[in-house]
Amino acid sequence: MRLRTVCLGGIAVGLLAGAASADPFSDLAALPTFYTDASMKTMKPMAGFKKAWLAMPKHDRTKMTKACNDPAMNKPHAAFCTKVLALGGVN
Repeated sequence: MRLRTVCLGGIAVGLLAGAASADPFSDLAALPTFYTDASMKTMKPMAGFKKAWLAMPKHDRTKMTKACNDPAMNKPHAAFCTKVLALGGVN
């Protein structure tokens, strides 16, 4: 019985970790490259934004584009997503 509880607990933790990583905006490690200041209030102009976009791995760009296509994710990050969607097809 104890083994079953431990296994179910492990599965639950795995599912929660997977759900948390589904939001590319929660991983703020890559996002500062798109901003001119440390407070991430002022975005770089499109040329600098494109350079940072192309520096990201392709799977991260795909994940970010999918997130910006989701209206729930797009709304709080509208300015950022506008630029992401403009560059979404750029590889």
